[in-house]
Amino acid sequence: MDKREDYISWDEYFMAVALLSAERSKDPNTRVGACIVSPDKKIVGTGYNGFPIGCSDDDFPWSRDGGMLSSKYAYVCHAELNAILNSTRNLSGCTLYVGLFPCNECAKAIIQSGISRVVYREDKYADTDGVKASKMMLSAAGIETVQVNFSKKIVLDI
Repeated sequence: MDKREDYISWDEYFMAVALLSAERSKDPNTRVGACIVSPDKKIVGTGYNGFPIGCSDDDFPWSRDGGMLSSKYAYVCHAELNAILNSTRNLSGCTLYVGLFPCNECAKAIIQSGISRVVYREDKYADTDGVKASKMMLSAAGIETVQVNFSKKIVLDI
């Protein structure tokens, strides 16, 4: 018997882990997950967008509207930053898998952490200044960015 030929690629596998991590987010509008993988294909960090440890999901706002202090934007940690902070080792040479192209603030953390490759699924904020700045910084730092396209539908019935 020959081996299966319809298995998913490494990029699809790790992106699926990032997308599964996003399901932990309590954000009613945007759920993003991230997965960091070492050069030898080991997961070394995961994260999703949410509030910092000790900041209750019930006590801080999830709204996109209002001023800085009455919306989520002052409080939410992005999935990329959480994955970096949750990592278990030095991230030099690692790959970050993330549902959305990283913002400029996350790009700074990605660069400083030593991550060398970013694989993303969507770039729906490509026209924003934050993502434009992110792309400029990631490119200047020599970080490869790749959009992953799934070759097949993956369904988890948990």
